[in-house]
Amino acid sequence: MPANLTPEYRKAEEWFRNADTDDERLLALEEMLRTIPRHKGTDHMRADLRRRLSKLKETLAGPKKHGGKRVDVFHVPTTGAGQVVLLGMPNCGKSSIVGVLTNAKVNIADYPFATDLPTPGMARYEDVSMQIVDMPPVTADYAPPGAVGTYRGSDLIGIVIDLSGEASEQMNTCLDFLQSHRLLIDEQNEETDQTGNILGRKAFVICTKADVAKDGEMEKLKNFCKGRFELVEVSLETGQGVDELAQKMFSLLDIVRVYAKKPGKKADMKDPFTLPRGSTVADLAVSIHRELAEKLKSARAWGKNVHDGQNVHRTYELADRDIIELHFQ
Repeated sequence: MPANLTPEYRKAEEWFRNADTDDERLLALEEMLRTIPRHKGTDHMRADLRRRLSKLKETLAGPKKHGGKRVDVFHVPTTGAGQVVLLGMPNCGKSSIVGVLTNAKVNIADYPFATDLPTPGMARYEDVSMQIVDMPPVTADYAPPGAVGTYRGSDLIGIVIDLSGEASEQMNTCLDFLQSHRLLIDEQNEETDQTGNILGRKAFVICTKADVAKDGEMEKLKNFCKGRFELVEVSLETGQGVDELAQKMFSLLDIVRVYAKKPGKKADMKDPFTLPRGSTVADLAVSIHRELAEKLKSARAWGKNVHDGQNVHRTYELADRDIIELHFQ
């Protein structure tokens, strides 16, 4: 009996072939098993997929030889309000971005492949810290093994394009990498699949070397992107667009700042809690202390959507710069 494999299955199979890491292969195999037609003609294929999936899970769960644990040098734990991971070709300006916006010690050089491992740093926007990660470059023929996991674990991908070079060619190379590994959210890929596995991330474009850009290169890039991504034009030499870049990252992380206030005390306006937009008073209580959140009795709020000191329900949706006073039993 013919298998009659669907386009969705073929796409997942191609994803598996392009996978760079076992974690990504696991996601692809799960997608293949989910999308393969269920009939007698695919019985052996489904059994083989389940066997491969089980074996891969065992590999990921088990230690290496001699009892040592797997160490993923491309895993960068998120700190601050969110993590922005940079993607680009050699000498596009990724390291310079991290160097200018953070205090991280990056290797800024005029030769390619100066960065060989992820290098994180903390950038500041107003009263919020955001993590930016410099990454090894990609080319049309090469991507660093393990990098896919770093991008998939991020909150936002910054595609870095050098305006002094062929911007459309660079963009095409970056998109090929992102699309071949299902790293973009678009009309075909959701942020997660039906089983909750993370697939795509939001992305925007950082256009560097604006001070030495080729004539018309920015317009060419805009036409190439066709409104698919937001673009920020910067010059790290002159400082043009640097403040806008920090603001754009904060905006695209889609978070809100909330200032805690103890009853009878002034609010702490220096160190806000940051939560995903759409979070509630109950979510804030959990972020402060999970066990204490169960004892939440009431809350008062100050902000643009409420009257000063207004009593709000635990389901009240927080707005940026809200001041919240929590009362516990």
